[in-house]
This record gives sequence, C-alpha cells and structure tokens, in this order.
Amino acid sequence: MPSTLVAEQIHASYNSGSVLDGVNAAFLTGGVTVLVGPNGSGKSTLLRTLARLHAPDAGVVTVDGVDTAELRGRDLARRLAFLPQSSPVPAGITVRELVEHGRYAHRGAIGRLREADRDAVSWALEVTGTAAFADRHVDGLSGGERQRVWVAMVLAQQTGVLLLDEPTTYLDLRYQVEILGLARSLADEHGITVGLVLHDLNQAAAYADRIIVLAEGSVLAVGDPRTVLTSATIETAFGLPVHVVAHPLTGHPTCLPYARATASTL
Repeated sequence: MPSTLVAEQIHASYNSGSVLDGVNAAFLTGGVTVLVGPNGSGKSTLLRTLARLHAPDAGVVTVDGVDTAELRGRDLARRLAFLPQSSPVPAGITVRELVEHGRYAHRGAIGRLREADRDAVSWALEVTGTAAFADRHVDGLSGGERQRVWVAMVLAQQTGVLLLDEPTTYLDLRYQVEILGLARSLADEHGITVGLVLHDLNQAAAYADRIIVLAEGSVLAVGDPRTVLTSATIETAFGLPVHVVAHPLTGHPTCLPYARATASTL
C-alpha cells in the first residue's frame, strides 16, 4: 500500500528567526509532489522537518496517520527515507557497501545482513541502474552516477515515502532527466510517495503530479502543474514576470521569465 505523508500547521524557526509559518502540506500518496519557491521560502526546512531532522516549534507530521514524533528512530526509518542536498563522499567504500548502509533500520541485533537485506540492496541497485558498477568505489564515480547511488541507498530502506532535497543540483541536463525520471518511475511503478524540492519550474511541471508553492514561509498555492504554475502565482512568489505557455509536445506549462523594461534599457 502507498504511504501517506501529511504536515499540519508546521511552524519552524532557526536562531535567525521564523522560517515556516503554519504550513499545511499533503504529499500525493503514490505520486510525485514537488516543492518550489524562492530561496529562503522554507522548502528545505519543510523537508527536514518532515524527516524529523529539524524539530518544529509547533505542528504535527504524520505518516500513515501516525505522529512521527511518537516513533523511534528505527521505526521512522522504516517508513520514511530522506536524501539531503549533498552528502560527503566516503573514501574507500564501494557502491554496494554504501547502499547496504540503507538497511541499518532493518538489521538484526548483531547487525549482519540477512537474505531480505541483500534482496533489498539488489533491488535498489537494479532500479537505479547502478548494479553494473556495484563493486566500484563511490569516490571514483561521476556526479550523476554518485547521485543515483545515494538514491539507491535510501531506496534500500524500503520505505513508502521518499524525500529528495534538490536531487538535481550540480548535475548536467542528462543526469537531471535521469534522476527525475527515476523519481517518476518510483511513484508510477512501485507506488512510492515521492517528495522533491526543485528550483527548475519547468522540470517541476514535467514530473510532478502536485506542486506546492512556498513563499515567505507559507503555502501560496497547491495543485496540479496547470493549476498552480500561472503567471500571477509565479510573479507573486518570485517577484519576476513570467509568461506561461503550453509545451508544444507535452502540453505541460512552460515558464518563460522576462524582465520588464526600465528607463535604463529604453
């Protein structure tokens, strides 16, 4: 069964001040939900709060109706997996060894891999296309290969919810498309509830079932790409005029930003 992930009235802050102000967010069960918004709008903070890496000042996060604050760490790791924006590259560790770390919440008392663990690792390697270089060292991989390995590691947790914070950062266009295509297939073919933070609005339009627009720590708009990605909403969120047209092949909304003429440019 696909898992549900819901945030209700989340308030979160850092020493510098409030970041999230009463955010409600429901991630589409068995689908792809993308968080977009300008820098500082609270996207990554919301994802970290959902993953219980940042404690909210108020509000509740539930997975399948269970308050995550009431779950032990290992129990939460069996329900929800989170991949941050960047992770240090471990030296001297192979792809398979790194992916095996994703089984930490499932291992027995003595920590050895059981048959079910090895099956989960093999599945994660296959579905991410990393099985072919499973015995190579992670620090010798390209950026795109390495990112797929990190995704394989969190997939090995075998959770119903997968959260990825800016998974396409620093990747070239080919690897961006591969990672987003993988996220799409995880929802479509495996029923995983996927949440992503993306900066590229056109990629969000192409891969999301639901888009949540954050601005100044609040939810500005929620819905499918055609409903949410309007010129008015984008200009309100980003302070930039945008012309939105239908993609000639897919029909997805395509955002074309432009700058208004000023006295200096006339």
